[in-house]
Amino acid sequence: MDGAGSLTRSLFRSLRPQADLKAAAIGAVVLLREWVQDKRDQQRAAAKIRTKARAKAIVEREPPPRVVALVERYAPRRVGITMTVLLLLGSCGFGIVKGGHLQDFITAVSDARNAMANSAGFRITSVVINGRKQLTQDEILAIGGVSGRSSLLFLDADAVRDKLKANPWIADATVLKLYPGQLMIELTERKAFALWQEAGRLSVIADDGAVLEPYVSRRFLSLPLVVGKGADTQARDFLALLARYPQVNAVTKAAVYVGERRWNLRLKDGLDIRLPEQDVGNALAMLSRLDKEDRLFSRDIVAVDMRLPDRLVVQLSDDAAKAREDQFKDKKKKKAGDAA
Repeated sequence: MDGAGSLTRSLFRSLRPQADLKAAAIGAVVLLREWVQDKRDQQRAAAKIRTKARAKAIVEREPPPRVVALVERYAPRRVGITMTVLLLLGSCGFGIVKGGHLQDFITAVSDARNAMANSAGFRITSVVINGRKQLTQDEILAIGGVSGRSSLLFLDADAVRDKLKANPWIADATVLKLYPGQLMIELTERKAFALWQEAGRLSVIADDGAVLEPYVSRRFLSLPLVVGKGADTQARDFLALLARYPQVNAVTKAAVYVGERRWNLRLKDGLDIRLPEQDVGNALAMLSRLDKEDRLFSRDIVAVDMRLPDRLVVQLSDDAAKAREDQFKDKKKKKAGDAA
């Protein structure tokens, strides 16, 4: 037995030299590594399968009966359909706002409902406007936002009234809807009171200072002219006082508000009259008397200063001042000659 084993070992050694043993060892190691890697891959695949199975079980797991009962009791029917519709509407609304089409959408909806109301017999067939003087009927309807597409049914009378009152020409307005198709508007218009010049701009103003037009039409050129900052709100009282002295008012071209404190008058012939800050009525009365008695406004003067309470200062024109100076010199020479 021992001999046979020795013989076998010797034969083995003769058949497999040292190099073959080394290659076999390396191959065995490689096979072992591959086997270990296959095992790990199988374990990972099995773990993924178990994870997906757990997730599917969680999703497919039926809720507890108590939860189902609560949902069926308190959740409204067709809530899914309702939420879907709301989601679609919200998406459409966001797109309209984001795209800048909100006003177009509102206009389209308004036109659609007005068209339906007009078809049902609520078309505006008659418009009556009372109190209109400066504005035309088309202008008033345009200001109020009433167009040929508007229906009486959906017309907001309060909104129309607010739009009308926002116009400077309209002091007050009343809007009445008389079904099925008549619209009645009562207006109280402001009156053009004066022209106001400030910072080089000329406007038409009402007696409360409201700017009616930022320009001057030919029909308003005869209105009195006031100039200066603050003159628009102070003009009513001053022009009423000036009207009490027709001798001065008739020759006045413009009233100038100085420093938001007092008034100057510019007469039609260019004469400037500087009125005092206080006792303006007495100053105007004095001017009337001086013109009646001494023809003050016809004299060769350029300014009359009445700001001092105890005196009146008159500024002569250049020609009048030179003539007066020459006259004074002649008198002086004459006195000198008489003395000699």
